[in-house]
Amino acid sequence: MLSLEILLHSVVTGLMNGAVYALVAMGLTLIFGVLHIINFAHGSLLMVAMYGVFFAVTLLGIDPYVTIPFMMVLMYFAGYGLQRYVIGNAGQGRDTNILLITLGAAVVMDNLALYLWTGDTRQLQLDYMMAVVDLGFALIPVTRIIAFVAACALFVAMWLVIERTDFGRAMRAVAKEPFGARVVGIDVDRVYAQTMGIGTACLGAAAALLLPIFYVNPQIGNVFVLLAFTIVVLGSMGNIVGALVGGLLVGLVESVGGFFLGDRLGQVGIFVIFILILTFRPQGLFSARV
Repeated sequence: MLSLEILLHSVVTGLMNGAVYALVAMGLTLIFGVLHIINFAHGSLLMVAMYGVFFAVTLLGIDPYVTIPFMMVLMYFAGYGLQRYVIGNAGQGRDTNILLITLGAAVVMDNLALYLWTGDTRQLQLDYMMAVVDLGFALIPVTRIIAFVAACALFVAMWLVIERTDFGRAMRAVAKEPFGARVVGIDVDRVYAQTMGIGTACLGAAAALLLPIFYVNPQIGNVFVLLAFTIVVLGSMGNIVGALVGGLLVGLVESVGGFFLGDRLGQVGIFVIFILILTFRPQGLFSARV
């Protein structure tokens, strides 16, 4: 007989995981919404950020959550530089070139990580990782609660930046009509680079929130980028709110699917939804909008 308490625990855990998945997807959908490119290096950049957090904790003794602002700044400049000096110059505005560049960057980062750190799986060992909060119907790890709250706060902050700032208005202008934006004096290339930087900065925060919950190895980016692409398609490419809703839904399906089918088959439902969305509503559940 199925336990209602265990099912409720799966639902809560799925929603909390989904918020962090959505944070990874937010960077991807933001980049697509403004630059109109699919960044295949997104998962590899997340992997690099996770290693950065891991070594900051193990070598420097810094708490992973304290690394969030520092990792966001570092990843911002990594994304900015990738767009400004690599994609922008070598891509020449051609989609095929850009896809190959981001795919090549992913291959280089994955193999460099494998060479430097081997294929071993690494996890953090922190005193508070076993701490839980009793919600009455479920015991939820403190690390998942922190990740959920921080991810939601970052979503609100990103929404405010896009909707309430001059830079956000410039981003939306460039996303809709780059030529017109250039005519009225907006530095389109700089906005592209800044958007790539912000999208990559999201990975810095996601890495710090994920590492106390998950593990890191050179292939971990592939796991999360598949989820991110599913979320982006589900929530409509370029839609920030859609990414949040899609992330929560994917996390819920993964957790509840694991409850009924077991951990190994828990993600089957995600890809079933992905196929159904592509078949019956390829534009996603929401209208595309940065």
